[in-house]
Amino acid sequence: MEIWWAFLLLGAVVGFVAGLLGVGGGAIMVPVLTTLFMSLNFLPEQVVHIALATSMASIILTSIASTRTHQQHQAVLWPVVRLMSAGIVVGTFGATFIAARVSALPLAIFFSVFMAYVALQMLLNIKPKPSRHLPGAVGMTATGIGIGSISALVAIGGGSLTVPFLTWCNVRVQQAIGTSAAIGLPIALSGSIGYAVAGWDQVGLPPFSLGYIYLPAVLLISAVSFFTAPLGAKLAHRLPVATLKKIFALLLIGLSAKMLHSILSH
Repeated sequence: MEIWWAFLLLGAVVGFVAGLLGVGGGAIMVPVLTTLFMSLNFLPEQVVHIALATSMASIILTSIASTRTHQQHQAVLWPVVRLMSAGIVVGTFGATFIAARVSALPLAIFFSVFMAYVALQMLLNIKPKPSRHLPGAVGMTATGIGIGSISALVAIGGGSLTVPFLTWCNVRVQQAIGTSAAIGLPIALSGSIGYAVAGWDQVGLPPFSLGYIYLPAVLLISAVSFFTAPLGAKLAHRLPVATLKKIFALLLIGLSAKMLHSILSH
């Protein structure tokens, strides 16, 4: 029963932080799920893949809830979402098959390095200066492929990449965050399908798995995060987000280090 409560608590934290800061879904879930799955004696060579896939599937409902809240504030640029979605789907779906062929340790290292980059952005409050306009359809599609590919390898909704890109292209921060939340849905859907297909014929996966996706964790995490994501989004205008981001950055570094230690110790 302890493990089910852990999934529920993780869902509550993930949803709230994702809504509040615009990032944090996979950043929190992947290292925590890796540790939890290892405690359940999942195969060490599969545990990171299962954590990535489960995190990606758990982002679906969180993304829907967050997008609804941002849409109520007219903060979603739907033309941008449509232009980027084709590239997002191709990049995310394709990268899941690359991840499936990579062993656990390189995946964990890539995740940790990327999270260190995200944490550094937050700690130093690095923001790109608005210096250009949004590219055309080809440029937006190519950008979507890049964001989708990296998102699949670290199981994030793309916020840490999409928001800086849109801000660089003279999109207001509020609209960049809202649009990023909407773009997180095609990332989560295509990534989930990709990980399900890529892990379909794998031997040794735990019961109640759909490919690499561990369904009990998805259901429990999503059941809570769907309600806490809008709460975080509403409180984003009332709490000291800049200070919270710095605290969250230190948490990311700690969680990533713990994940690496867990993999190396096995």
